Amino acid sequence: MKRTWTIIGVSDVAGSFKWYQSLFGQPETPPSHDHFGQILDTDGTVLLCLHQWGAHEHPSLMSPDEASPGNGLLLFFRVDDFDMTLKRARALVARFEEEPHVNPNTQTREFSLRDPDGYYVSISALPAPQRKEPARRRPNKRFQPTKARGRIRKSREKRPRLRG
Repeated sequence: MKRTWTIIGVSDVAGSFKWYQSLFGQPETPPSHDHFGQILDTDGTVLLCLHQWGAHEHPSLMSPDEASPGNGLLLFFRVDDFDMTLKRARALVARFEEEPHVNPNTQTREFSLRDPDGYYVSISALPAPQRKEPARRRPNKRFQPTKARGRIRKSREKRPRLRG
């Protein structure tokens, strides 16, 4: 399996770390370093990496002054607890960029907000699993006669019964 690790430049790793943990309803823990942290899902999947602006000499993470933070980037997360995430998001920001609505393309509910560094964050409901068609019950093979069972019955029918 291949995974993408999205890394964004932030001014305050610890503050952004706390903000994203709060948005996703995760327990508050400190980032692993003062200049870098990974937001992990419960199964250990990396959801987002936060990198201190200018902490290392990565050309695109030198300074937010070179370009607007988030220019050309949309952080898009699909969540299985949409209503709770919406409630937590309302507690984090004064206003949304987009209020909750149904996306006509995905037919799922979503909303958008800005994180502390100005990144555009969209949250979308993970659709419930859908069945293509109702499951059919297979007949229980235990109750179906096999060729061997049929032969046993026939051979018993040919034998004369003894009376005692």
